[in-house]
Amino acid sequence: MLAALGVWVSLDNKASDPLAEVLDIASPLEISGLEPAKSGYLFTRMQAAETLFIINRERQLVPQLVENVEVSGDGLDWRMDVRDSVMFHDGTPLTAEVVATNLRRALARPGVLQNTPIDEIAVDASSVVISLREPFALLPAFLAHYSTLMLAPSSFNEAGDITAIVGTGAYQVNEVVPPLRIELSAFDDWWQGRANIEQVRYLAVPRGETRTMMSQSGDADLTLSLPPVATEQLASDPNINLQVVTIPRTRLLKLNTAKPFFDSAQERQALSLAINREALARVVMRNPDLAAEQLFPAAISGWSNRQLAPLEYDPQRARDLLNEAGWTLGDDGYLSRDDQRFEVTLRTYASWPDLPLLATAIQNQLAEVGIDLAISVGSYTEIPAGHQDGTLDLALITRSFSMVPDPLATVMEDYGPGGADWGAMNWVNDQAFGLIDQLSVSTDADARDAQLQQLTTLLHAELPTIPVVWSELAVAASKRLEGVYVDPYEQNYYLSDLRWVQE
Repeated sequence: MLAALGVWVSLDNKASDPLAEVLDIASPLEISGLEPAKSGYLFTRMQAAETLFIINRERQLVPQLVENVEVSGDGLDWRMDVRDSVMFHDGTPLTAEVVATNLRRALARPGVLQNTPIDEIAVDASSVVISLREPFALLPAFLAHYSTLMLAPSSFNEAGDITAIVGTGAYQVNEVVPPLRIELSAFDDWWQGRANIEQVRYLAVPRGETRTMMSQSGDADLTLSLPPVATEQLASDPNINLQVVTIPRTRLLKLNTAKPFFDSAQERQALSLAINREALARVVMRNPDLAAEQLFPAAISGWSNRQLAPLEYDPQRARDLLNEAGWTLGDDGYLSRDDQRFEVTLRTYASWPDLPLLATAIQNQLAEVGIDLAISVGSYTEIPAGHQDGTLDLALITRSFSMVPDPLATVMEDYGPGGADWGAMNWVNDQAFGLIDQLSVSTDADARDAQLQQLTTLLHAELPTIPVVWSELAVAASKRLEGVYVDPYEQNYYLSDLRWVQE
């Protein structure tokens, strides 16, 4: 990581050129390539490329590259006009045919559109018409996902592979050097007006302490996703404005409910009762308010259910429930049932630095109720691999509910039939599956609210996954910058709104 920092300093020595008009951004997110499904989130957040819909600052899902959206009475046909006068960075116009081509490509490849009932994508003059096999109220949310971003035909080679990011956003991509760097400049003909800052440079810096040093030294003007310990260091820095917001992301335990240790709600409730969330949030996350009282934090409007009793810490009640489930404490201090020891392995990964720390603390807490928990820290890929081959006992993961800007999209995947790599595993609940199906087609606000309350209540009682702590997003901005806004849905950095402070 010092090498990464060295690259940064060699690219822009701010000490020798304090008036340089390059906005330097440091983030932990590496560039996996040019495919939207892999790295599209970076190009949309950097405002290099745009989607048909977007979440605005009021947390409303609104049209972006389309307008006059009409839905047929049976909910099967969606007609949307492509916005006039939108130009790609190569000077070609955004047309209905180009939109349809991009959507067809996204539908044919692995990504969120494969989870929709899209039957056909057609063009009618300046409109795109999407026909569905069945009603699907979430379509606009899926069309706000980064994997559906719009690219000019010049972005593709003859084989259909992406060779350049030629989008419609406020900034045009000049150079991409995976996995570390993106260079951009303001696009003169952006349909919403030219951005204020001329040049932007993005650098992926995985280590939190390195990003903190870059913020303190002034080598980064905007530093994203700072670790909790860094917020304490930077809060008193006179040259930095620090913003911290709660985001729709939860650290949780993913359980293999086919295992005899977790195959009943009673056992899962006992596991939950053995976890001291307040202590974890206070010591590891540096904020006791991040103790997850339920799966969805208050940042997720409509999904955070105020009627639910908060998840509690009660180790004695945990012991009682486990005893009722037939687990008895042996002389060695650990539980067993039918000659089977309560011995499981928790998988986690270090790309989120707090996860191994949380895992160690949870290991100690579960030992207090007789659970022998081993920890395996490896690649994040070991979680989906263990889900697919059935070898996973449990895992400590972080799960965002805003990748598609309606949490239902993630819930459908994670808690629907079959579960998901980052969701429930071998959990079957027909009532939950039915509620998810109803929500996916519901357009009546009152009915939707009632269905949401039932579903969140059921997930809270059944605990197919166990919430541990919620998450914050900490961003440090140089006081040379004004107009900084931290998007809790992590969809947009709003770079076009930034300005250099005039001295």
